[in-house]
Amino acid sequence: MGKHRKTRLPMRFRTSSPIISILAFLVFPSALCAQKATIPTLGEALDRLEANLNHFDSRVPSLFCDEHIVASEVQPNVPDQNAVIDSVFGLKRTPGPDHTDRLVESREIKSVDGERAKSQDMSLPTFISGAFEGGLDVVSRNQSVCMSYKLQRLHRDHAIDQFVIGFSTSLNPTNSARCLLKENSKGRAFIDPASLRITHIELITPRHVIIPGSSFRPPIIGKRVVSIDYAPVLLGGETFWMPSSIDMKNVSGAGTFHMMAWSYRATYRNYHLLEVTSRIVPGSMAPAH
Repeated sequence: MGKHRKTRLPMRFRTSSPIISILAFLVFPSALCAQKATIPTLGEALDRLEANLNHFDSRVPSLFCDEHIVASEVQPNVPDQNAVIDSVFGLKRTPGPDHTDRLVESREIKSVDGERAKSQDMSLPTFISGAFEGGLDVVSRNQSVCMSYKLQRLHRDHAIDQFVIGFSTSLNPTNSARCLLKENSKGRAFIDPASLRITHIELITPRHVIIPGSSFRPPIIGKRVVSIDYAPVLLGGETFWMPSSIDMKNVSGAGTFHMMAWSYRATYRNYHLLEVTSRIVPGSMAPAH
């Protein structure tokens, strides 16, 4: 991945005393405030999301956090293979040749199944990258040349007061070079109406190249489903919405005796600024050679 009305029935209260009116206001302040919230138009939402994205791209600092991955592989006539991987995940702001900064992801694997890692090769058939450096770009003005967006409404009894922007790719030879998603996909972005922040993304790619082909074998193609949860993180005195969990499942050969499935769930916590500090050591303290 790489770059941004809910109709409410009027409520009437009949009271026989001013005291009851006051009590009703004290007991239901959140409900009354919620009535005042309005869902923006699609254009307004995209403008706000673009502003939030620009702030993220220009202001998010280099950082690191704990990454915990639980991965599994299921295929016929082979014992299920599972792995638990703990890493230090990093996002570094790196100057590019065009004098603009790029956000570069990295990870340092610390342990696999509780044992100290002997290699930095995750040895997973598939995993996801780019959720940090460009995941929020999926719903943005920048990607409108590649995407079709539609404002959706949740069911009125939905527990969380948010709205949804549905999206689907619209790829062609003239725009593909500018598109974040290179495969035909569709999904939904859940938006908090108060902050206009993306809280959850769901992405479905019906024919995803799970494992690229080679001269010895054809590529493995299947359905990929990805979901990303975002949560606010305080870094350097500013709040940024960062992934808190990423779930992915890939299935090939669905409905056949050769069906194979790969999946993993990654969680992220303990975010910290990536800072480099130095100090001058007096000559008398210099190590002896």
